[in-house]
Amino acid sequence: MTLENEKLHISIATAGAELASIFSKEKQEEFLWQGSSEWWPRRAPVLFPIVGRLNQNSLRYHGQMYSLPQHGFARDNEFAVEAQSQNAITFQLSSTEGLRAKFPFDFQLRITYTLIDSTLEIQYEVKNPASKAMYFSIGAHPGFALAPGESLSDYYIEFEKIETLDRHLLEEGLFSGKTERVVTASRTMDLNDEMMKKDAVVFKDMKSTTLWLKSRRSNYNLEFHSPGFPYFGIWAKPGARFVCLEPWCGMADNKGFDGDIKDKEGIVELGGSKVFIRKFTVTV
Repeated sequence: MTLENEKLHISIATAGAELASIFSKEKQEEFLWQGSSEWWPRRAPVLFPIVGRLNQNSLRYHGQMYSLPQHGFARDNEFAVEAQSQNAITFQLSSTEGLRAKFPFDFQLRITYTLIDSTLEIQYEVKNPASKAMYFSIGAHPGFALAPGESLSDYYIEFEKIETLDRHLLEEGLFSGKTERVVTASRTMDLNDEMMKKDAVVFKDMKSTTLWLKSRRSNYNLEFHSPGFPYFGIWAKPGARFVCLEPWCGMADNKGFDGDIKDKEGIVELGGSKVFIRKFTVTV
């Protein structure tokens, strides 16, 4: 499925409703990582109904245990195209008997891609059709390709606001409870392979809702705007030529957590018949 205007050509796959291409016509440059079996085969998976890894890959609800892989199942399911216009496409995934065996809640997930000039807007809508509350997480995981001939150490993040930030450290995909200061009273953070050897750089208290991915060697400049997402991850595989910018409503388990899903840190509670909406934008 495609969206196109004078500035951008966008491609989205029905498998996982996954963004497949952000091609700038002006720059004649592909901004989205195109996947690689050697480094990372995905491009921009949608994380639902969990973000990150669960302790022992299991969640507990009312005493029952359910098995879910890292980042949930939305990315591995086929979405239906619910609506399409000249500048927008909406994809939809609903709960099934098979999915309820993994995640004990009814849901309707809609993902809408809207093209506006040189900006791509991505909206997540989660509807709870049941009368009881549901508990879930949702997040984005787009990988952005580095400019030809450049490496991660050529890049930096510029924040909208002056930040002092600690990264929350992961061990085997779970939060260890340890932190490490990576930004002190600054609007910039340098990127490099060394910092990615400790897994994703995860922030729980970033004040900025807009940031820019920039290169010190070229005019590469990507704007990322994600209000309403309380957590943010930055991830790359050391040596690879991409970096992921990840706004999250939810996060991986803390080490040893074995409580009910409603007590999980960062979980979203959505009442019966309620709708949850978040959106973010990418501007190139």
